[in-house]
Amino acid sequence: MIAIAETQGSQIKSKLTYEQFVGMRLTDGRYEFVDGEIIKVVNTRQHEDVVAFAYKKFDQEIDKLNLDFVVRQNVSIRTTKSNGAKQSRTPDLSVIDREFWRSNPSDYSPLQKPIQLALEVTSNNWEDDYIDKFEEYQRLGIPEYWIVDYLAIASREFLGNPKIPTVFVNLLDENGKYQTSKFTGEDKIISGTFPELDLTAAEILNI
Repeated sequence: MIAIAETQGSQIKSKLTYEQFVGMRLTDGRYEFVDGEIIKVVNTRQHEDVVAFAYKKFDQEIDKLNLDFVVRQNVSIRTTKSNGAKQSRTPDLSVIDREFWRSNPSDYSPLQKPIQLALEVTSNNWEDDYIDKFEEYQRLGIPEYWIVDYLAIASREFLGNPKIPTVFVNLLDENGKYQTSKFTGEDKIISGTFPELDLTAAEILNI
C-alpha cells in the first residue's frame, strides 16, 4: 500500500477526518483510510490472480448452495481502532449479505454493518493484515477472516520455522474473539461460511 500525497489536485498536509474522506468519494482506484491518512492500494499481478481464484471459488459455492451472499472486490467497510477512531478498510475480497448489499445501490460510503467474510492476500505490509485488520475486523464482528500469505512473508511468530506459505482462517467464537486455524500444503481449508468448500491450501497458495 502507498500513502498518496495528493488527492484530486490538493496537497494533503494534515490529518483528515473520516467524514472528510467519505465526502471525497474517491472512485479512481482502491483506497483505505488509516490513522487520518488516505492509502492507495496497489497490488502485483500475482496478488490479483490469487484474489481472482478465491473469488471464483466463493462464487461457485454461493451458486451451488443457493446462499444469500454476493462476492465483491473493492468494497470499503468502516472499522474502528481501540481508541474509537474511525477507519475505512477495503478487503481484497468481501462476502456480503445479498439483501444488505442491494438495500442502497447508489451509496458510495463504506459499509457500516459487518460483512460475512473478509479475505486479505498478504503483501509487504503484512503486519496490517495480521495485527491491525485482525483487531479491527474482530471488533467490527466480521464472522470469518482469511489471511492468504502465499509469499510466506510474515514473521516466524505467525508462520513458524521454517516459514511456509499458509492460509489462516479466523472464525469468531461466542465471545466475539477470533479462533485461528492454519492450513498449508494439501490441508483442506475449513470455512464456516462455506461448509462444503472443496479447496486445499496448495490450490490457492500456488496460483
